[in-house]
Amino acid sequence: MSVVTRFAPSPTGYLHIGGARTALFNWLYARHHGGTFLLRIEDTDRARSTQAAVDAIIDGLSWLGLTWDGDAVSQFERRERHAEVAHAMLAEGKAYRCYCSPAELETMREEQKAAGLPMRYDGRWRDRDASEAPAGVAPVIRLKAPREGETVLQDKVQGEVRVQNSQLDDMVLLRADGTPTYMLSVVVDDQDMGVTQVIRGDDHLTNTFRQLQIYQAMGWTPPDFAHIPLIHGPDGAKLSKRHGALGAEAYRDLGYLPEALRNYLLRLGWGHGDDEIISTEDAIAWFNLEGIGRSPSRMDYAKLDNLNGHYIRLADDDRLVGLISPRLVTALGRDLGDAERDVLRRAMPGLKQRAKTLVELAAGAQFYVTARPLPLDEKATQLLSADARAQLAVIAGRLKNAPDWTAATLEGIVRAYAEEAGLKLGKVAQPLRAALSGSTVSPPIFEVAEVLGRDETLARIGDVAGGV
Repeated sequence: MSVVTRFAPSPTGYLHIGGARTALFNWLYARHHGGTFLLRIEDTDRARSTQAAVDAIIDGLSWLGLTWDGDAVSQFERRERHAEVAHAMLAEGKAYRCYCSPAELETMREEQKAAGLPMRYDGRWRDRDASEAPAGVAPVIRLKAPREGETVLQDKVQGEVRVQNSQLDDMVLLRADGTPTYMLSVVVDDQDMGVTQVIRGDDHLTNTFRQLQIYQAMGWTPPDFAHIPLIHGPDGAKLSKRHGALGAEAYRDLGYLPEALRNYLLRLGWGHGDDEIISTEDAIAWFNLEGIGRSPSRMDYAKLDNLNGHYIRLADDDRLVGLISPRLVTALGRDLGDAERDVLRRAMPGLKQRAKTLVELAAGAQFYVTARPLPLDEKATQLLSADARAQLAVIAGRLKNAPDWTAATLEGIVRAYAEEAGLKLGKVAQPLRAALSGSTVSPPIFEVAEVLGRDETLARIGDVAGGV
């Protein structure tokens, strides 16, 4: 049988980072088995579902590279099919109409609470004749759930889990207005879409026992289930806004690469020996459910930063220029010219060695495309004393006559001057760094000068040395 997995988010907000990991695991499992990965938007909650949230989910999945097969399915658009299944169970005596009013249900819950009993529907309409129905009350349709025995789940992550059927009440399948409930819709959709493996968060574990009863009532074979532990914050508490970014789009805005976030989320609860850096190709080849742990995973932002830095160093230079250009345009308040993009392209091998995010990469690159005279930060200003500026004027005169404009040649010229002046190279190189970058931190300064070119380098020195 061909493997079919699905990711089924509710469109009530952004693509949660936990949802992104669930989507990744489903995507990897399907790709590993040469199967199908489906996307279903569970938009039955019309009051909370929005098109903006649907767009955000699709945008987040697309950015992460988790492409689904076929068109995204709207659960709401299949509501008539869901109702059809409920009426089929009703006709077969596996469901029944319940005429309890909201007031009755509230009284029932209050009495159970006062008696210290679990609050659940007591089945009072389970075996009553419809002729006893009160006038003017639109009924709901409830599942006639088994009361004896137990429901057993053989979970691919949690192992065998059992629940006594006496703990599960007769859940609503169709509301009084005829709309299907989430529990029914999920089962019908998974059945009709041929889903063979449901991989989802373990917060759905209790739902699974109720859903298995629907499969049983319809005589359908349920898919295999794998309930994965949730992601916690660094402090071990459930991941929340106070821990920082929650949505996939927030990680994009913070400057993370999709391949880095995929790698990080993969290792957040799944392991393959001691491997930490796992390419997408290896992830597809290696992924299995046996590697998923049973304990919640904790976000480690330092580890994510380091992993992202690794992928930045591996990334194509042209791609990185394209990724940081919008950030530079925003910072500069103007578009970048072709010559500036070429400078960034040539500078990228040096820039990307120390950046952990695209935000850092863009900040580190900005001095290359900042118009003269270059603004100097406080430390650079302090470094450029009168003596330092005089030294730079002499150095500029020598650099002007460099036989070729390469980092090695430029370093040789500056090193020779430092030796003549009885100075350590750093005493000369640091003021040069301040003049060319406006800061005391940059890629190797002779590489910077080579990238800037002869004219720009001499002009920047001239701006701080009073002319060359």
